[in-house]
Amino acid sequence: MNRIRRKALSKIMDQLIELKDQLEELQQEEQEAFDNIPEAFCETDRYTQAEEAVENLDSAFGSLEECIDSLTEAIGEG
Repeated sequence: MNRIRRKALSKIMDQLIELKDQLEELQQEEQEAFDNIPEAFCETDRYTQAEEAVENLDSAFGSLEECIDSLTEAIGEG
């Protein structure tokens, strides 16, 4: 890969890392909110929605990590 494309990919990777960090913070906040739902609400739609939100944020976080790992390997830093 030439220097220009490597530099462009590095810039994208830096942006993805920043987004991943922001997403991780939000995911942790959502996890904490979910963990603090009172037991009385465990059979409600609200609980189910909160659980799905946490799972989806976990999945998105993992996808961003995979993307960053792939870009790292593509530019030869891995």
